[in-house]
Amino acid sequence: MLILNGKEVAKEVRSSLAPRVVSFVKEIGRSPHLSVIIVGDDGASHIYVKNKKIACESVGMSSTIHSLPSNTTQQELNDKIIALNQDDKVDGILVQFPLPKHLNSEEVLNLVSSEKDADGLTYVSLGYFFAGKPVVQPCTPAGVMTILKHYDISVEGLRAVVVGRSNIVGKPMAQLLTEANATVTVCHSKTKNLSAVTREADLVVVAAGKARMLGKEDFKKDAIVVDVGMHHGGPAGKLCGDVRFEELDGWVKAATPVPGGVGPMTIATLLQNTCLLAEKRAGLR
Repeated sequence: MLILNGKEVAKEVRSSLAPRVVSFVKEIGRSPHLSVIIVGDDGASHIYVKNKKIACESVGMSSTIHSLPSNTTQQELNDKIIALNQDDKVDGILVQFPLPKHLNSEEVLNLVSSEKDADGLTYVSLGYFFAGKPVVQPCTPAGVMTILKHYDISVEGLRAVVVGRSNIVGKPMAQLLTEANATVTVCHSKTKNLSAVTREADLVVVAAGKARMLGKEDFKKDAIVVDVGMHHGGPAGKLCGDVRFEELDGWVKAATPVPGGVGPMTIATLLQNTCLLAEKRAGLR
């Protein structure tokens, strides 16, 4: 089984991004800047945000973390986003999800200016994306496509199944695979006999949000499996995905591990998006 190593692919992406950052600094006099808002005390979210800041700094970009208490009001959070929209030295804005339950995620997300939407998930950004005219692409699906390209896996003509239909992963993943000429089926919690569908696929992207949901019996021989899930509480307390990865060796053709698969590429794509938005705002693209 070929292990699709997202860490290695992300390293190459960052290497290719660094010269663009140097060029931006030379032209504009500052580095591209990503501002991340995190609300509350969710441990996993704080780790993700810290990793994003480290990744930014590794390519010469700057990043600011705005850590707000869990009792932050909707208006306080909205005001923070509006202030960052108006800050000319901020090129990308990311609101870390999940938010505390009393906050309206949809309202928050769509306050972010599309010119600074580093995640590519506002309605404006998604509208351009689904129209085939993206400014930036949603980070995780774009990262998956980069991994496949890196390993010379062409999806043209393949039967692909996407498990999950969120705006963050499932829907845009299906769109990118369709644009790459795969024949795509989208499955979800209401799909009857899910395994019968996934076993017909040459490529399965699993973004179900349920730990260790699928295993060997759910994939056909020599399928390609991409696991987008990330959960605590796997075997021996380790991180795990939506797929029981240890069952796949000797059965599928290729698969992404968790951790070390899609996750690093999500962050690498976030850096690419932020740099691109900075270049556009500065008139360099």
